[in-house]
Parts: sequence; C-alpha cells; structure tokens
Amino acid sequence: MNVVDHIRKRAAEAPERPALVSDGPDGCAATLGYAELLERVDRRAADFRSAGVRVGDRCGLLAPQGATFVELALGVLAAGACLVPVSEDHQGPAFDAFAGRARLHSVVVATAAGAELRVLPDPGAHDGVDDAEFRALAPAYLRFTSGTTHRRKGVILGHAAILARLAAANRALAIGPEDRVLWLLPMAHHFVVSILLYLRYGATILLPHGSLARNVLDFAQRERATVLYASPYHYRVLGKDESGIGLESLRLVVSTAEGLRKDVAERFLERFGRPVSQALGIIEVGLPVVNLGAPAQKPDSLGRPLPDYRVWLRGEDGRPIAGPTSSGRTGEICIRGPGMLDAYLDPWLPAAAVLEPDGFRTGDQGWFDADGDLYMAGRRSSRISMAGMKFFGEEVEAVIDAHPGVRECRVFPQEHAHLGEIPVAEVVPEDPQALPDAKALMAHCRASLPGYKVPRKFLFVDALVRTATGKLQRHAKPSALAEAASDPPTRER
Repeated sequence: MNVVDHIRKRAAEAPERPALVSDGPDGCAATLGYAELLERVDRRAADFRSAGVRVGDRCGLLAPQGATFVELALGVLAAGACLVPVSEDHQGPAFDAFAGRARLHSVVVATAAGAELRVLPDPGAHDGVDDAEFRALAPAYLRFTSGTTHRRKGVILGHAAILARLAAANRALAIGPEDRVLWLLPMAHHFVVSILLYLRYGATILLPHGSLARNVLDFAQRERATVLYASPYHYRVLGKDESGIGLESLRLVVSTAEGLRKDVAERFLERFGRPVSQALGIIEVGLPVVNLGAPAQKPDSLGRPLPDYRVWLRGEDGRPIAGPTSSGRTGEICIRGPGMLDAYLDPWLPAAAVLEPDGFRTGDQGWFDADGDLYMAGRRSSRISMAGMKFFGEEVEAVIDAHPGVRECRVFPQEHAHLGEIPVAEVVPEDPQALPDAKALMAHCRASLPGYKVPRKFLFVDALVRTATGKLQRHAKPSALAEAASDPPTRER
C-alpha cells in the first residue's frame, strides 16, 4: 500500500469528514470531504494515465497553494508517478532549467479550467542504466534541497520510505481525526511529513486566505484549529498581532524551516498562552527531533530525538562525542532511523553511499544538555575561525537580532591576512530611513559577546538572500548597498 491507499481507507471510514477547509476572501469557507477528495484524486489519476503517465515517471506539479495543489499531487501519486513539486516562481527559462535538471517526463500545470498535463521530450536516464535503478525504488517524491550552503541536490523518497517516516513522526505528534491543522507553509516545499501525514491519519487541514495575521487568526478561531505548523517568520508576525483574537483550541504548535529565536517564541507564548515546539525537519530524514518535552522552558532547544531515531554527535576525529556537551563543544549532528532517503538525483547516488558509515551527516553542529535536549549551534559551513578561536555566525546573529533597530541579519566570515577570518554582519534595518549606528551595534554585541565574536563590519542591506524555501542562504556573496562603518581589524590578545 502507498500513502494514497491509506488516505482512501480514511475516506471509507468517515466519508463526510472534512479533509480540506479553504477560507475565502469573504470569510466563507469551502469544505472538501474525504470521500469527495478521493473521488477527485482517482479521476485525476485516470486522466494522467490515459495521457501517457507511466509508473515511476518523474511528473512535475506547478500549481498554486491550496486545495487544488493537494488534489493534483495526490492524483500524481495515485497514478504511480514520482511527484516533483515545482515552485510557482519557476516560469519560462527557470522552469526549463528545473525540468532539465530533474529530467521530468511530464508536468501537471494548474489552469483556470482545471489542469493540463504536458508530456515533455524524453529526458534520458539519471542512473546510467535506463532509469532501472530509479524505478526499482518505487519512487514517490522528488524534492531538491534548499541549497543553503551548497548546490541543491534532488532527494528521492520511495513509497515505503514515506510511510515509515510518517509512522515514526506520528508516534510523537499523535495527529488524529479530531485534529484540525492550520497550514501556513508553501506546499511546494513542505508536503510529506505534513500534508500527507495529516491526511494519512484522518485530520482536517485548514487553508487560510492570505497570510495577514488578523485573517489567519480569525479563520483559526472560527474553525477551532488544534495544531499550528508554521515557520519562525509566521510566529513573529502572529506574535505582533494586537487584535485580541485567541487560539484557545490549540494543543500543539510546531515551528520548522529554520531556527526559532527565543524572543519570537516567548512573544508568541505571552500573546497566545501556547508554547512553540521547535522541530528539526530534514528532507533526507524526516522529522527526527521535536521539542515536545520542554518548549516553554527551553524554546531555543530542538528537544529530544523521537523514539525511532538515533541522533549522535560526530567529533572532528570521526568518533562519537559521548554525554552532555555545551555550546562551546559541539559535534556534527548525525542521524539514523526509518524513512531515510532512497537516493540522490543528479548526480545519481544511492542511499547506501550517503548513509554509511555514519548515518546521515547533516552538516549542522549541535550539542546536548544534561537533560538530553539537542541544541543547534550552526552550520559547519558558517563556522568562523579567528586567530585560532572558532565560533558560529548564528550565535552572533541572535545577539544582533535582539537590537531594536535590526529586523534580521547574517554573519559570515571574511578572509583576513593576519587573523585568518573576521566576522562581518549584513543587517536589514527595522527602519530603512533610520539606520542604526554601527558603533552602537558593536557596543551592543560587546555587552553579550567576547571581543573576538564581535563583527568588524556592519553592512546594511534591503533584504537577505534566501532560498526558495525561505531559508537564509549562507554561501551568498555579500549584497550590501551601503557600508555603515567598520573598525580596523585588531589582533586579539
């Protein structure tokens, strides 16, 4: 059985149960029940097969956020094809480049009249043997990594891997038919341990109209949302809301996509009385770590590994780091567990070559406290080495972000002839017409950080470079529009 078969069982158990509730611009919601959703999905699958889609074909999906996206995506899966979501901004040459890299056999494009399936020219094989190895995986889903630190890689998940990671995640999240999940993330980038999980376990997905805090909160209150799954950006926006609308029906609030700042979590808790559980979601792995034990007490922690996963820290010498550590002694986070990727695409790389001997090496540096809770220190690629002292840009960013004149920032290393590297900060000001003083920013940093971690330069920009999924692009070149000030680099004593 694949995941659509499990959703079909839910439809048979409770045909009229709402699967999708879509809010409208007039505040009137449209409800699509499980039985009707599956009827539509099966019609789509039949249409796709008759149009030439074969089992194991790579089929792209270009559709707007919402119920139509879910219907078409499930239709591709029900037809036996490998679903490849395409971002809405991939149009024209951008789509052609993406289709070539993913070697799509076809693409489903949502139109005003419904949907159109376009069969593309023969893309050739990725695995060098006429796609035999690829099709043998029973491929269900292909998504490219965000590309925060290096070239994006295509991650392949088979049907068995998807079901395994859904089961592992839900042993902790406990999503069930009584849940009503408020959805705010882009479906082209978040679909497996989210949309598929909710439908697999019979929940109702609530789809707001737009992203304005007042509209989202009003819809969530009307529909009695029990679960909120969003990014730190959304929690920051909602935490600033002053409408007085509450979210009393919420039982679970999960943050993913990027690191959750402590002040953002505390503001949301103060405003709505609900703690935010930070989660570590990885497309190659699933959802191995969620802070379900102490989200209010430790909002900046990722929490403890879920029961089905083994999470350990790899030292510089390749050996596991045993016992509690600290923010000053980190290791690379490595993971083993169910539902791992089946292969990488372009270039073709089977999972065995990725997962042996250390499991999945995330590239993230972390540490465990005495309670066994995991903390993220930063990406290995964002580590700065200044005069022999190593630290992570994320630690400095947290301090700068707390300044009232700063909306967000990125700290990165810049080569230096004598010190090796120095920290430099790109800053998006809260008010572009009133830039914070660079010397005041340095003083602000010195109040919380040792001298060697204080940025030597502050560059003001309109926006930080982000990936398609909204993550900070760590390897982006500086895009400063103005350099406010810089102290001449001094040798640390």
